[in-house]
Amino acid sequence: MVPPALLPWAVRAMPAMTADLRLLVELETPSDDKALLDTGLTVLGRWLAGRLAGARFTRHDGGRHGDVLEVTLPGTAPGHVLFLCHYDTVWPRGTLETWPFRVTDGRASGPGTFDMKLGIVQAVWALRAVRAFGLRVPSVRLLLTGDEEIGSPAGRPHIERSSDGALATLVFEASLDGALKTGRKGVGLFDVTVRGVEAHAGLDPAAGVSAIHQLAELIGVISAFGDAGKGTTVNVGLVRGGTALNVVAGEASCGVDVRVAQAAETARLDADFAALRPSDARALLSVRGEWNRPPMVPNAPTRRLFTLAARVGEQLGLRLSDVSVGGASDANFVSALGRGVLDGLGALGGGAHARHEHVLLAPVPARTALVAGLLVALAPGPAGAPTLGA
Repeated sequence: MVPPALLPWAVRAMPAMTADLRLLVELETPSDDKALLDTGLTVLGRWLAGRLAGARFTRHDGGRHGDVLEVTLPGTAPGHVLFLCHYDTVWPRGTLETWPFRVTDGRASGPGTFDMKLGIVQAVWALRAVRAFGLRVPSVRLLLTGDEEIGSPAGRPHIERSSDGALATLVFEASLDGALKTGRKGVGLFDVTVRGVEAHAGLDPAAGVSAIHQLAELIGVISAFGDAGKGTTVNVGLVRGGTALNVVAGEASCGVDVRVAQAAETARLDADFAALRPSDARALLSVRGEWNRPPMVPNAPTRRLFTLAARVGEQLGLRLSDVSVGGASDANFVSALGRGVLDGLGALGGGAHARHEHVLLAPVPARTALVAGLLVALAPGPAGAPTLGA
């Protein structure tokens, strides 16, 4: 059983948790700013060392991307659980100057509060809770990556390695109105470029081939690649091209975001992009891109993990539900390997990637206690199977 005193303990810890959230939000850590990422992770490491005495730290070089910090906390039961967090945000250097961290009427706002710095705080304080009560739990590997917002090119190998053999992987991305995330769409990012023939738009238009006109035709074709019945969406989100109003455009391109709920759709989309052709044979077409993340399709280990979390939630007065969402996260990589992963254990709030990003503070103690209780439930019993603890 989850100790009855666990939730009141987390309530009393709220001032310290709020102060920790302020510390993390005031560390600007944009995904594309290596200097700020390095500084931010150094401060994060010192904070973690203070909050989790006795933990072991390994910092992995991320190259031109943010480094990966691996924190290992020894447990009192066999096996290990992986905690996945990312410390990078979408917000550029200087955002805090016009949007500082503030708390108003039970809401904390600021760049990165929701996605996902409160999740980091809750993960750390859940670990402090199990220590405070001397609970029997597996070892925990806490992985902090600095490139999640750009697809985890440096973080992915460490995520896949650390989740190998784990009893569970818990991801501290934000919740959807309290629901845990057991499914996510896969993401493909593509650039389609057309090279035409420049000409004077008034004196000799027939000599030219407008790359913009050709691309406009292709955008309609690309948009039709979507299949609502299969959960596949296609969005042309960026269009660039041309040099002047009186020039038949020599080049134009568009950026395409593709989301798939089924793994089989990736092969179909690859074939559809490969089959694209401009209507004028004088124009040249190129397609570049890749599948940023595979889809996270709920598997049997994840279903069992959600059932376990729901049982723990009941002991804390929480009625948990699960949901599949269109966004992707590092959970996608773990799920694609057939491993159990539960996402959405972080903040309640809203406004991800927007200026109204915020978190609700009232649910924080219960969500923190939920993670602590789930760690207890994941401790293997005498027969080696997870149990709800003693």
